[in-house]
Amino acid sequence: MKITTENEEWELNPKKLRVKKLIGYGGFGSVYAGVYDGKKVAVKIFDLEDKKKNSSEGLMEEVFMQEVSIWSTLEHSNIAKFIGAIKKNDMSKIKMKCQKGSVNGCCIVVEYVSGGTLTSYLSKYTLKKKLPLDTILQLAIDVVKGLSYLHSEKIAHRDVKTENLLLDKTGRVKIIDFGISSHFFSLGLNYSPMMVGTSGTIGYMAPEVLSEVSYDHKCDVYSFGICLWEMYTCLDPYPEHISRSKISHQLYKDRRPEIPKCCPTALSDIMKRCWDVKPQNRPEMKEVLQMLEGIQTSTERRKQKHMFCIA
Repeated sequence: MKITTENEEWELNPKKLRVKKLIGYGGFGSVYAGVYDGKKVAVKIFDLEDKKKNSSEGLMEEVFMQEVSIWSTLEHSNIAKFIGAIKKNDMSKIKMKCQKGSVNGCCIVVEYVSGGTLTSYLSKYTLKKKLPLDTILQLAIDVVKGLSYLHSEKIAHRDVKTENLLLDKTGRVKIIDFGISSHFFSLGLNYSPMMVGTSGTIGYMAPEVLSEVSYDHKCDVYSFGICLWEMYTCLDPYPEHISRSKISHQLYKDRRPEIPKCCPTALSDIMKRCWDVKPQNRPEMKEVLQMLEGIQTSTERRKQKHMFCIA
């Protein structure tokens, strides 16, 4: 996918963008805090000269265009808002306060989400000092709403993990990072999955993705199941961090984090259904939403009943 010389609808005026401090790293670039047209933003810069990424300039440009083509079409309260992007030829016009000279690359500009990653938020808690159930449910519901919207648009995220989930100042979850996202096509019960290629993060990656067979959007459902476990336990699902090259498909296929005995059955059942080894047995995200909202409703009723009894 080539970057064209014609102006696209999503192209921003580079002279209105000021890039400030480094705030994180992505799979294909670095993320900075910045200001565009007076508004605070996050800027993901794809540095085409970064040899550490082991990626060719052509591949980086292709990833950039793929992410722009998907993110620019999305509009949902649980997805970080896409503002625009700047192509390679205009990067020299950007004001870079955090480094000398210009970057040989391109960048994506999105809304600034101030609360940090869900990973960082969960690290403040433990099983002994865990999150209240109603907070866990609301976080999970936010993620599911975002994923359900993506799937309704025939888009699979393909790298769902707590590092790619941000919290805004109100505690709402926003999904980010669409660098390896892909369109899929649902052709009925007997259709063949349309995506191939090992993409995502070990631990969150569905077994069928690691096995390098074709797969569909149910890979996101598996990843969500791992995230839900993480939200409940506030632990790293796989602290040993085994690399792809050092784990067999069969071992990975049978591998799941242990669900604590104190976990409510209704919640643990959702985890198990989502990370079922067979993609066809996993629920659609809209069904997961119904299940979570059902738990939320019953939890609220129990609270109200308890308050009434005390009164």
